[in-house]
Amino acid sequence: MKLLSSSYFGIPAAVMAAAVVGTAAQVVASEPVVGTPLNLKFTAVDGKSVDVAELKGKVVLVDFWATWCGPCVAEIPHVRATYEKFHSKGFEIVGISLDKDKGRLTSFVSEKGMPWPQYFDGKGWDNELSSKFGIQSIPTMWLVDKNGKIADLSARQGLEEKVAKLLAQ
Repeated sequence: MKLLSSSYFGIPAAVMAAAVVGTAAQVVASEPVVGTPLNLKFTAVDGKSVDVAELKGKVVLVDFWATWCGPCVAEIPHVRATYEKFHSKGFEIVGISLDKDKGRLTSFVSEKGMPWPQYFDGKGWDNELSSKFGIQSIPTMWLVDKNGKIADLSARQGLEEKVAKLLAQ
């Protein structure tokens, strides 16, 4: 049985294979890898510049979320409690909002007592940063260690313990 013909709709099989491999390489290249530096810079919704590289010496939670996401909203009390417990010890949070309504985001953040910076571009699922990093679902939470390297790509479970461990290193 022949699995791959010599052409597909007139396109040589070798060209099709190269295109598929190239596309896969592009997708993989955008996904973060534990142990690598996180290049994340943006202007927050409040106008302040944020550069995770400038936060070396601190542990940083990167939280991809939205106000309309039920599981995201359910995580806020845990995230806020972790922030309050460890902020004075060198823990920071940056939010990457997939919201489309800036007013709703800023009101929500104020109402929920979330003092950390928020990225907002109003593009929802087409958000520049979530697209850059291949985010497929929210909430997605990453931890960045004191050296500016990605330490955890699934920080939701056991967040407080993970932050404590990274701060102790």
